[in-house]
Amino acid sequence: MHDSLNRNVFLVKEHVGMFKAANNYDICDPETGDVIMLCREENLGALTKFLRFTKYKRMTPFDIRITTPEGQQLVRVTRGLTFLRSKVTVLNGNDEVVGGFNQKLLAIGGAFDVLDQDDQVICSLKGKWTGWDFRFIAGDTEFAHVTKKWAGIGKEFFTSADNYILKIADTVPPDNRVRLLILAAVMCIDMVLKE
Repeated sequence: MHDSLNRNVFLVKEHVGMFKAANNYDICDPETGDVIMLCREENLGALTKFLRFTKYKRMTPFDIRITTPEGQQLVRVTRGLTFLRSKVTVLNGNDEVVGGFNQKLLAIGGAFDVLDQDDQVICSLKGKWTGWDFRFIAGDTEFAHVTKKWAGIGKEFFTSADNYILKIADTVPPDNRVRLLILAAVMCIDMVLKE
């Protein structure tokens, strides 16, 4: 696993855009502001681009690639067209399935089951309906926590850009594939639950 995935704190910055169809993010070191990973959604079809500007945006498919600044793929997050709840697949840098997410229907605040490559539940991602606060939990153990970092009234009001802080617990060992799933889930929170 790439060294940048073994960090415990990430700042995820969504690219500013008033009329954007694609979702693009920079993943940074929160202390220095250095970009350590890129998250890009490329190759959108014409129909998907059109639907991104309608009330059907949350139903559109996506294929997001998280790479090093040099272009090496680390994680890929995909979903096909959806109607009621999302089924998301997460792949590693070699396009091998490492797990995925199943959106829970009727969960207040938003929730996913985080699955391993055999579709077994590893943990759950649970949010609060009152704001941007999501936790990866298995029983009494918290694996990670995602919160929204306020970017200023002008930016928040006139654009759809958001910033997030992801904190992975020290108990999650380096090189554990759960780290790939946690990072991928941050993109799903924004695209599936909060758009």
